Amino acid sequence: MGANQSSPEGDVEKVFQSETPISFSQDVVNQLSDKLDSTRPSSERQSTLDGHIRARIQSELAHLKQEEENVQREIEQALEKENLDREREMAGGAESESEGDGIGSVKSSVALLGDLEEVRSKVDRYQARRELEQFPEVKVSGEAVVECYKNNMNTPLDCWREVENFKTSVAGVERASNKPYPVSKFLADKSFNLQQYFKTLP
Repeated sequence: MGANQSSPEGDVEKVFQSETPISFSQDVVNQLSDKLDSTRPSSERQSTLDGHIRARIQSELAHLKQEEENVQREIEQALEKENLDREREMAGGAESESEGDGIGSVKSSVALLGDLEEVRSKVDRYQARRELEQFPEVKVSGEAVVECYKNNMNTPLDCWREVENFKTSVAGVERASNKPYPVSKFLADKSFNLQQYFKTLP
């Protein structure tokens, strides 16, 4: 029974109306207005602040760009060193400084094999050209095949007669010299382009 009397019945909002109007003196109004103006910087100061902020941003961007270039340079140097070490391992160890200039003087075996194959193909082409000059009938029949291919680009099968004449002249040279003529190995290869072969000749 006592508990019921001590508990509030509920939060009731009470509004008190003032009978006298509230007014502020002009000094208070001026002081508040001055404080509001003082927190907002002048246009000159604002432009100075903006310029300073832009300069700081540009400085930070330049610094970050420089750091990025340094990191990229370090990565490139590390990769270059790794590639050189790998090439030296493939070549069987590094050459001494007296034999070469150090970096770049060791070629990998793959590069050496490629160079060797290129030299070998040049020698084969030279031999074929030299032997072709010794046998004019092969050269004439070969030129006839090339000319026929040029005239019949869309129908190269029409050149079968010229190709047979060329094969016959090559076989005759092989019989006369008792050794295979270099062109015959190309004729045995079905993927060989005869027109491309004659373009390599002088």
